[in-house]
Amino acid sequence: MKVVVIGGSGLIGAKVVKQLRDGRHEVVAASPSSGVNTLTGEGLSAALAGAQVVVDVANSPSFEDQAVLNFFETSGRNLLAAEKAAGVRHHVALSVVGTDRLLSSGYFRAKLAQENLINASDIPHTIVRATQFFEFVGVVAHSAADGNTLRLPPALMQPIVSDDVQRRWPKLPWRRH
Repeated sequence: MKVVVIGGSGLIGAKVVKQLRDGRHEVVAASPSSGVNTLTGEGLSAALAGAQVVVDVANSPSFEDQAVLNFFETSGRNLLAAEKAAGVRHHVALSVVGTDRLLSSGYFRAKLAQENLINASDIPHTIVRATQFFEFVGVVAHSAADGNTLRLPPALMQPIVSDDVQRRWPKLPWRRH
């Protein structure tokens, strides 16, 4: 089975690619560095040719409210249109636990917009929601620092190690949810 992993060179993507290859699937690790750009559409049709499944674990390069929304909406529309044209049978996307409850965050609004695009498509799909990755806790803390003061939001957080997300990734074949 041919599977295209969008964001296939990233933290989760590289692990998903390895898991799928270990399962003897034909895998394309798609990312801008491999010539596949979901924002511009560059390389999408060639990468998706003959693919049965697309796994989208790409993330926005910017977390500024409008930029992240533009990334997930534009990328999502381009990817879903290319999947439909290629006859992809299943779309899997990584999202975040609590996306629909933390809409004061521009990032969560953008992830919800991505989920809504996927849900509105006629491509069978699975949305996997995970908590914040433990590997990013330092980045989150650093971004909340103001000199020697650390300002943290009142939200509770239970990080997960990215290896645990990859180990619990849905097994092929996926069913519509």
